[in-house]
Parts: sequence; C-alpha cells; structure tokens
Amino acid sequence: MTCLTLEDLSVSLGRTQVLSGLDLTVGAGELVGLIGPNGAGKSTLIRAMMGLIPARGRCLLGGDPVASLRPGERARRISYVAQEREIGWPVTVERIVALGRDVYRKAGRALSAHDRAMIESAIAHMDIAALRHRPATDLSGGERARVLIARALAQDTPLMLADEPTAGLDPAHQISLMSMLASLAADGRGVVASLHDLGLAARWCTRLVLLDRGRIVADGAPEAVLTPEVLARVYGVKAHLSHHDGGLIVQPLSLIRPASPDSHAAVAGARG
Repeated sequence: MTCLTLEDLSVSLGRTQVLSGLDLTVGAGELVGLIGPNGAGKSTLIRAMMGLIPARGRCLLGGDPVASLRPGERARRISYVAQEREIGWPVTVERIVALGRDVYRKAGRALSAHDRAMIESAIAHMDIAALRHRPATDLSGGERARVLIARALAQDTPLMLADEPTAGLDPAHQISLMSMLASLAADGRGVVASLHDLGLAARWCTRLVLLDRGRIVADGAPEAVLTPEVLARVYGVKAHLSHHDGGLIVQPLSLIRPASPDSHAAVAGARG
C-alpha cells in the first residue's frame, strides 16, 4: 500500500528554486530516512509533503491530493513533528499530548477510553510519565521534543513525518525514538524522518533518500546509499563503514575537502 506519492514536485522560495522535479513514493511498512547536507531541501520537502507551502507537481496522500483535503481529514491521515519545538502556552505535558486526539473529537466532547489509551501509550513510549503534570513551557529542549513526538504518536495516523526528531535528544532517547519509529513501520505505518545523524539513519531506516541541492541523488537501502563514493561526493567526508548484528555502522572520520560556506545561506534554514 502506498501512503504518499510525489510526482515532479518542485518548490521555490522567492526567486530561488529549492526543490526540483522530485518523484518519490512512501509505502506502508517503510521507515524512510531523509538525509542530505545542510541546505539540501529536507525541511522544505517535509513541509511540501504536508501541504504547508505551495508546490508545483503533485503530492498525493493515499491517492488524494494533499491540497484538496480538509484540515481535519489531513490530520487524521498524516501527523507532523516540526523541527521547531516552541510551546507558547503553559499547559501541562499531558494536555499537549492529548491535543493529538482532538482531530477525532467534536468540540467539547470528553476523551473516550480509546483516546485515553492512546495518550497513555504515547506518554509511555516517549518516557515522559514523570513530566505529565509539569507546564510544557518549563521543559528543556530535549524534553519538549519528546512531548511533541508523543502528541504525534497519540494522533495515530497511517503516515508520520518528522523533521529532525532526534535533534537535542541524548543517545539513549535517540535510540529509543528510532526503535519506536521502526516499530511503527513494522506495524504497517509509513514514516519519513529527516536525519543528520548518518549512524542512526543507517542503523534504523529501511530506506534512505539522499537529497543534494534540491534533487534526489540516491534512493535505496542504507548499504546502497551510504557508500564511500557517495559520502565523499555529497558530504565531502571520509567515513568508517562496517556491519554489526546485521546493521550498517557509519562513522564520519575526516574531511576530504574543506567545508565551504553555504552558497544558499539565505534559504538554508528553510531547506533543511
């Protein structure tokens, strides 16, 4: 089953073309790691998948154009973990997570037993039970990240998009999160996560899509994408590659060429 289809997708920010002619499908059961250098277009692509920014070409969610879906229907079919972790209201962590169930309830209606079970499951998965009664505005960056991921989990959608979900997490919570995303995919969901940590991407993702300068330059299993030649050409690094317990290990070691200033600095933050 195909969760998401992109056909000739292009995005411009001002006069700069950020994404150019992308074709991509994401199927149920896949954990797709979206990787690439800073400014490659990862964050822009995820926002375009969500229908949050104008794009040319087609973006289909289960066969339906994303732009044609009402907000409530879109929210029942796709969840989104943004790169930004700002929380503007001092509501409790438990209430933030419960927001993930609002798309299934009529205004003013109490949470159902199923709603509460999904909230508790999300809180347990993200190890935030001890934080449930604290104001979300009092949390550290890493704690806020886990709370917002829990909200997306409680939303319980067939497809999840996450923009740098491991940023700011300690190693134990990074591994726990990637394991949880892999479990979602194994249960038949589609998951797309943009990642800068190539080690996590190689170890946990079923498939990697490598962006460079707004184009897909490699797409396949981690072993096929993260080769010495590709790492040298796209990232300009030499890396140690090995296998352990059947999984690929990637550890960048040194620069092959000096890191050059980003020629697209004006849009790098938006491109991801």
